Order: sequence, then C-alpha cells, then structure tokens
Amino acid sequence: MAIPIPFDSYSELNDSFCAERIRIARKKLGTELIILAHHYQRESVFHHADFSGDSLRLSRLAATAQARYIVFCGVHFMAEVADILSREEQVVLLPDLAAGCSMADMANLITVERAWNELIDLFNGEQCFTPVTYINSSAELKAFCGRNGGIVCTSSNARSILEWSLRRREKILFFPDQHLGRNTGFAMGIPLSEMALWDADLPYGGIDPEMIRRARIILWNGFCSVHQIFQPEHIDQLRQQLPDAKVIVHPECSLEVCQKADIIGSTESIIKAIHDSPPGSNWIVGTEFNLVQRLAERERLQSKAVHFLAPFICKCSTMMRISPQHLAWTLDNLVAGELVNRIQVPFSIAESARRALRLMLEVSP
Repeated sequence: MAIPIPFDSYSELNDSFCAERIRIARKKLGTELIILAHHYQRESVFHHADFSGDSLRLSRLAATAQARYIVFCGVHFMAEVADILSREEQVVLLPDLAAGCSMADMANLITVERAWNELIDLFNGEQCFTPVTYINSSAELKAFCGRNGGIVCTSSNARSILEWSLRRREKILFFPDQHLGRNTGFAMGIPLSEMALWDADLPYGGIDPEMIRRARIILWNGFCSVHQIFQPEHIDQLRQQLPDAKVIVHPECSLEVCQKADIIGSTESIIKAIHDSPPGSNWIVGTEFNLVQRLAERERLQSKAVHFLAPFICKCSTMMRISPQHLAWTLDNLVAGELVNRIQVPFSIAESARRALRLMLEVSP
C-alpha cells in the first residue's frame, strides 16, 4: 500500500505553484473529479471550483453529481451532507479536516436530546414539536431530526420549511442558529412573544414552563460569529455616508440588524439581487467578507458599488482553513491513488440524516 504524500511538503509552496499543480491534477483526473466550493471560500481556492453555491445549491449538486470523487471546498458539515446524499461508490474529500463551523459546534446530540426529552416531559409525553436543524449542524443532529419526524433547512428555504413544520405540529424546536429561526418566524408573522430562547446549560432551557407552552418556536442559543459582528449602528453610519445605497443582509444577522435592512436574503439571494440591479446601483452588504469582496470586483464592471457593512473585516476563519496548498495536496494524492481526509458518515447516522435532507429537498420550492 502506497504512503500518502505528507502535507508538510506543500505548506510552504506559493499559491501560483499550487494553482499549476491543481490544473495538472484536474487534467489527469478528468471527469472522475468534481470540485464544489462555497461562496465564502477565498478567491485563490474559489476559482478552481467546477460549481459554487450556498448550502442548498451545493446539497443539490452533491445529490446529482456523477463524478467518482467530490472534493468539497467548504466546511465539515457540508462535506458530510455531500457524503450522505452521494452514491455509495462516490468518495467525498475535505482538503482540511480543521475546517469546521463554530455555530454547528454550539449544538450537539447530547444537549439536543436532553432538551427534546424535557419538552416531551413538559407536555406529558405528547410530541408537540417538529425538530428543525439548520444545515449548519452535524450529521448526528440531522439524523436526530430524521428519527423524530423533523427536517433540515437552509437560509434559502427556511420559511417554506418552517411553514411545512407548523402544518404538521403546532410547535418547532429550531437549532442551532437562533437568528435565522427568529428572523424567519418574525417574517411569517409570529410575534416575539411566541418565540423563546433555549439555554442548553439550564433545566428546561431556563424558560418558564408557561412560556414554553405559549411559544410556537423554541430557538437554540447559537449564532454565527461572522454575522454576529454586524450591528444596527453600522447601518445608521453607512446610511449617512451613502444615502442612496440599499442595505442587504443575511438572515444569520440579529433581528435588530435585519429590521434596519432593506432586504434580508440568503447568500444566493444577495448575489442575485445585486447582479439583477441596474448599473450604477449602490449596495451595503452584511455577510462574509470574501463574498462581498468578490461581488465588489465583479459588479464594478457594471458601475455598481458594493460596500462591506462592518467598519472592520471579519472573515469566516474556518472556511479560510481551505487553502490552495491543501487543495493541491488533496488532488496530488488522489492522482497517486491515495484518499486523504475522506469524509464518511457512519451508515447508522447517514440513513436517518438522509431522510431529513431528502425531505428538505422535496419540500423546498
């Protein structure tokens, strides 16, 4: 058995040399390889992708990919989704296993099951809740939803998923991102008085039982560290400087930020809104910096101005773990017949998680 090429021999290579290594490897692998990249990837990785997108688009691409090897330039939970939805003979690789998600880590199977059992106990064994997990979560939590009549959502389809969930049962347990759940519920007309924030460190989430009985959505106390940086005053300040600009933000931002924005939209929605706007448009964007920077470069050709909402730069540090060096190393090993950083979700987890993910793809418009 061959020994994998060690990453140490790639860590000091410059980006242009790695780009050439990637080009050569891709040519050798041909149609057996597909590279998927999330929009938050750095440009030196992003431009190597065969397909790019947000979590929903990438989920669909993973489910329909024909290539034998799927190299996922994103974070761990995305590669898990690709493995769950791809065929048995396909192989999913993540160029750096350290590319995780701090939000996904804010909810785990132990704490969610404890919350679930406490809620069932409070309602005397009656299952009043549909569990809904944001796609930014572990395969174990997706499997939990699959076992308990629940479903997965993305920022693109959260509203249709929550509407579907409330048609099935009167309440929702939504995890791990409180902001996406709150913003979506509020847009559906659910008052804040019927949403409660669950603290996993406290019995019954630290919520008064009467409040739990009244609530239609129980929100997990999780958040995205990147979108958490945006504040209402950032919008106020930039509106003074750019009075003709439209503000568009991701629904992982706080309710206070979203309510001051002109448009709230998923990553794909943000890209489409700016792309479809007339030449000369002015935009203030509240989402990950790599995407905003890419939009600013692309839309400059149409005389559009794209500004980052925060006064300081904050990139997704875990997405940034994927580098040209990691991608070149992964592909060179693949050419040599070695699989490095393969993502394999155990069958017992994948089976239930697949149920929740496929349900999402059926329910999504």
